[in-house]
Amino acid sequence: MKQVTILYPQEQSALSTVACVVGAVEVFAKAEDYWRKQGHAQKYKVMIAGTATKEEFIKGMVAIKTHSHFSQINTTDLIIIPAATPAANPNNQAMLDWIKQQYKKGAEIASMCSGAFILGSSGVLDGKRCSTHWSLTDRFREMFPKVNLCADKLITDEHGIYTNGGAYSFLNLMIYLIEKFYDRQTAIYCSKVLQIELDRNSQSEFSIFTGHKLHGDEMIQEAQKYMESNAEEKLSIEEISSKFAIGRRSFDRRFIKATGVTPLEYSQRVKIELAKKALESSRKNVNEVMYEVGYSDVKAFREVFRKFTGMSPLEYRGKYNKDAMV
Repeated sequence: MKQVTILYPQEQSALSTVACVVGAVEVFAKAEDYWRKQGHAQKYKVMIAGTATKEEFIKGMVAIKTHSHFSQINTTDLIIIPAATPAANPNNQAMLDWIKQQYKKGAEIASMCSGAFILGSSGVLDGKRCSTHWSLTDRFREMFPKVNLCADKLITDEHGIYTNGGAYSFLNLMIYLIEKFYDRQTAIYCSKVLQIELDRNSQSEFSIFTGHKLHGDEMIQEAQKYMESNAEEKLSIEEISSKFAIGRRSFDRRFIKATGVTPLEYSQRVKIELAKKALESSRKNVNEVMYEVGYSDVKAFREVFRKFTGMSPLEYRGKYNKDAMV
């Protein structure tokens, strides 16, 4: 029998932390029950390991009773880190050292949503891929430049480390882990009985693009503002770079260094975000929206839209705008 340790970082907890802990416990319980009914011996024992010595009530409402303090667990097979407040907590160094030590011993680790900040602080993510909530990507990149953040990915899986995107998509990670640690049929059962979508792999359609602006390069910040305020125009990157009196190649290099993406991708994302809002809130058809955001080629618009949302403009409109489908 193997052990799953769900970390409960009380000092960095919010209601989402409690949801992640309780949800993980329930999904594993359903998986274990199904597994044993198929004639198998118990496979995993789940424990909740706290970081505080007493119960901490979240918003004066709830507290989770832990099985032990994390320091009392010498070995474990899987550590699950729930969503947590992303601010660094210097009082949690012992917890971070414990995570790193367990990984060196062979434990696998899964982080949920903003729990990636705890995992990043432990150092085990350096040089590896990671996902977190789309709204926290700028902050994460600032804090952990050595981590390869995959902002559009719902789940990453690399060298025994699993991470997932934001909020309640932790349930999709749980189904992924159940398939990994039990089998496909157990994952399908949990997916059906708990009504969690199977095989989701992107958080693109949920993200709201705002652009990384905490880099300190004033010229690039001005260029970003210019792109955003002229999103409906058919501006080339050459035109934008010349406006700021800088060569195209130098502009590209400086833009990538500051924002993490090329000027072309940034411009595309700005336009697609504008298109998404129009498709969500107006009765305009896809062609009208396309022209509004500076595209004249239907095929190109559809390809770029799908690249950043995972679906076609028509599919997006049908999913998020009920009035438009009447």
